[in-house]
Amino acid sequence: MDWGKVSTDDLIDALREVDWSAPPRPLTEFFSRFTVPRSSAKWDSRLKCNLYYYRTNYFMMIVFLLGIGFIRKPLAIIAAVLTALSIAFLNDSFAITFNEKVTRTVRQFSPQLAAKMRPPIAPVIRGRPSTKRAIHICGQPRWVFVLIFSAASCVLWFTSCNLLTVLWALAIGLLATILHASFRTPNLKARLNTFREEFREVWRNYSEL
Repeated sequence: MDWGKVSTDDLIDALREVDWSAPPRPLTEFFSRFTVPRSSAKWDSRLKCNLYYYRTNYFMMIVFLLGIGFIRKPLAIIAAVLTALSIAFLNDSFAITFNEKVTRTVRQFSPQLAAKMRPPIAPVIRGRPSTKRAIHICGQPRWVFVLIFSAASCVLWFTSCNLLTVLWALAIGLLATILHASFRTPNLKARLNTFREEFREVWRNYSEL
């Protein structure tokens, strides 16, 4: 895959649909080799490739910086967790996994309530259920949970009076992410992972025919 031809919207869609359950890359690999990109095109391609390949590492780094900034502020820590969850719900894999685990837990105590939490039946296209359906969590559209968690986190941010601190923590985390993604030389594993994800996308599109 030529990451230079991948648009920002395509990258965002890929990060939204990708499986985030994989563990982060080892630190020895994360901090192994850094070089200066030789051109703006190389920098653009490297930035997108690393953002996709080290996505879990970057997410954990930003959460860690938020935790350090609010280690003595319980309300701010809860707000950071709610903010992280509201962002994580935007990822299809995380939202589906979260819904399945919650439904499975509720089923142990109340099968009737768990039955009400099932998502709507997918429409049938060409004799098969369509995979292109809206993501539901506990029987409700995903955006409802994103809105609730985002609103709750905003209230806690203002209550704890640490909005400026979180902005600084996010700014430092995003800056560190961009610097690492810009100077970390993509290795063979990153390229092989790209080809594997590209094959999965082609096979998924083929299976939907």
